[in-house]
Amino acid sequence: MATLYHQLPLFHRRKRSHPSPNIITSTIHCSKLKNSDPYKENKQAQVDYDAGTHRLHTAISGLRKSDLPKRNRLRVEGDRFQKDWSLSEVVDRVLKLHHWEDIESVLNRWAGRFARKNFPLLIKEMTNTGSIEHSIQVFNWMKNQKNYCARNDIYNMMIRLHARHNRVDQARGLFFEMQKWRCKPDGETYNSLIHAHGRAGQWRWGMNIMEDMLCAAIPPSRSTYNNLINACGSNGNWREALKLCKKMTDNGVGPDLVTHNIILSAYKTGSQYAKALSYFELMKSTHVRPDTTTLNILIHCLAKLGNYEEAIKVFNAMRQKRSECSPDIVTYTSIMHMYSSCGQVENCHSVFNTMVAGGLKPNIVSYNALLGAYASLGLSEEASSVFSDMKQNGFCPDVVSFTSLLNAFGRSEQPWKAKEVFDLMRKNNCKPNLVTYNALIDAYGSNGFLAEAVDLLREMEQAGVQPNVVSISTLLAACGRCCQHVKIDSVLKAAKLRGIKLNTIAYNSAIGSYMNVGEYEKALGLYGNMREKRVKPDSVTYNILISGCCKMSKYSEALEFLVEMKDMNIPLSKEVYSSAICSYSRQGQLVEAESMFNMMKEDGLQPDVIAYTAMLHAYSVSEHWEEALAVFQEMELNNVQPDSVACAALMRAFNRGSQPGKALLLAELMREKDIPYIDAVLFEMVSACTILREWKTLTEVIEIMGTSLPRISVGTLNHLLHSFGKVGKIDAMMKLFLKIVSSCGEADSTTYAVLLKNLLAAGNWRKYIEVMQWMDGAGVPHSAQMYKDLLFLAQTSSGTMNAAAIRQRLESWKRNYGHSTAKGKNNPPLHTNALISSTNASGAKS
Repeated sequence: MATLYHQLPLFHRRKRSHPSPNIITSTIHCSKLKNSDPYKENKQAQVDYDAGTHRLHTAISGLRKSDLPKRNRLRVEGDRFQKDWSLSEVVDRVLKLHHWEDIESVLNRWAGRFARKNFPLLIKEMTNTGSIEHSIQVFNWMKNQKNYCARNDIYNMMIRLHARHNRVDQARGLFFEMQKWRCKPDGETYNSLIHAHGRAGQWRWGMNIMEDMLCAAIPPSRSTYNNLINACGSNGNWREALKLCKKMTDNGVGPDLVTHNIILSAYKTGSQYAKALSYFELMKSTHVRPDTTTLNILIHCLAKLGNYEEAIKVFNAMRQKRSECSPDIVTYTSIMHMYSSCGQVENCHSVFNTMVAGGLKPNIVSYNALLGAYASLGLSEEASSVFSDMKQNGFCPDVVSFTSLLNAFGRSEQPWKAKEVFDLMRKNNCKPNLVTYNALIDAYGSNGFLAEAVDLLREMEQAGVQPNVVSISTLLAACGRCCQHVKIDSVLKAAKLRGIKLNTIAYNSAIGSYMNVGEYEKALGLYGNMREKRVKPDSVTYNILISGCCKMSKYSEALEFLVEMKDMNIPLSKEVYSSAICSYSRQGQLVEAESMFNMMKEDGLQPDVIAYTAMLHAYSVSEHWEEALAVFQEMELNNVQPDSVACAALMRAFNRGSQPGKALLLAELMREKDIPYIDAVLFEMVSACTILREWKTLTEVIEIMGTSLPRISVGTLNHLLHSFGKVGKIDAMMKLFLKIVSSCGEADSTTYAVLLKNLLAAGNWRKYIEVMQWMDGAGVPHSAQMYKDLLFLAQTSSGTMNAAAIRQRLESWKRNYGHSTAKGKNNPPLHTNALISSTNASGAKS
């Protein structure tokens, strides 16, 4: 391997001074070599041309063997085991050992250990590496040396190292130990100890340490205040942080940029985003120039407040002024999180590509942000691609990466793949956390695998992960989707046994699940339990109650919940307004529905398709088609895409307002916009065609319904048959009925009653008898009125001979079935083909 090694010269020999031969002087000559600057940092570069790599590091010589006192130098010169290593070489050799190996054997071979001045520099280099176990062993070895002298800087460096590793107790132990060694703590010592407690979130300890610092007559510096403010701010205790900042100013120590960033970070951690923006404006008035950290916090707060445009402006300004404060990887990741929360995955990916193009190397957090953006929308293929790219670029997926990928498969209705990711996660020695288990429970529950979701609750407990209220909420929502009211009770009981207190979200899930399965009383009881436990309901709670009451036709109860919500000063959401409008419209209270609709717009809430549909229904009930049309036009002007339900409501308003032509025009508009025809739309189209006597159009409607005839509702079928029958189109009525029956459509006693009623009106007694025979074959009982109508038909329009044949047929029915036929006796149904063949045969005879 061809390796080129460059090193700057560390030492030079100083010339010895020789006395003049003519002058007699008393001169003491020192034979050892003098190191000009043993603590100077020297840059070293190592280049491997074969591998195409290079390494740049700093080397420090320290005091070498030649710099030792004579007695110590003579002691090590004759020992071949004593090595004249530089200080950097000692650090490298110690780090190559495992912390449980004999590190003292290496240090005891180092000739530089006899120089006391090497010890502080050795500790500095060891602590800079961050290896706490190696540093502790070196420190303990150092204290056992005869020439060791305890110093403040050594203890300060060790305290800071323990603070980096969140070992607060050990750092505090070093503080007391240094005083036993007669080292008086200085300002740096107190700052380091306050910093250690601040990183651990123990801000009260930090306050006490500062009081001790004042008692020791050591004035706090700006770093002291910054460390203590950061200790408060890291816990979101922004009020204490502000008090310290004021105290700092009162004591004549002005805040700097670091102080302002810490205060902003405290507001951010405490979710006081509006206050953070106000403080930023105050900061600008003091002519303190913000840096990248400041603007990163600003972007985060703007995104949390939903002020996305301002966040993008700040981001673009940072990109345009790269010389002042250029965006770093945190900036790009914050923007990615913002786009992810908005569901704009393409923009999130574009920001990621911009970051890479700008020369910034993505880290694991950036990849997780992009992965989470795809996962939130259930884009499993894209999420898998990002996951693969992450591994190809040398990043080891962490628990966040696996959880996001698992969530992507769960949201894309692939729970089996979510389980594969979960198994792969454990195979890679990545321990699933509570969020992972909750995501898998949601993947099972949202796709109908309720039993697997419940089993996972037990599995996570066996793995030592205790379920929380999110786990319970997810299971409760899954029970509601699967209509398992027994499971809802079991999940609530399991939560009670585990001591899990339900919050507002959990209560909402349980109440909504009871409403979905029709358990109104249990939902109401759970709501009462929620109020007894003093868990404050929110707009989602009342929306669930109001909409659930509307589905159960309990409109008065829905309006009572609305009044209760107003009394509690809970702001009405868009969903609550829509449910309230629906309740008023169902009860025919058009004025109240209009008032709620106007209040919704006055509150700055843009009505959605549900709210517009509720208003369309309200105007439809009251037969105000002009107002309904105006609402529909307003919906289109506001770029709200109407759906099939909204169009059906407007059609109903047109038909009730004697405007059937407009209903058919709306049907054409639906076809142009690819809005699907549902049963309600087809029903209104049939009504419009019947009113206008557009039989050609009605035939086309039936052809459109051809593929959906097996799924057509009984009400729509009866309406179609009656539309043909009442205008005398008996053949078209019978053909439609046979077509539906042949396609295995649904027909009940009401359908046959419609046929018989229209055949009676047309005087077609043969078809009347034939339909009654079909009823026998289908197991549909006859009613007494049907026999009376048949006798009436025989007496009025069938003639003497036909009347005798009809009476003979009635007597035959009476002998075969007796009076039980009229009472509802079920006969074995005939096959559809047999029914059709008998129909054709009867038609041929007639």
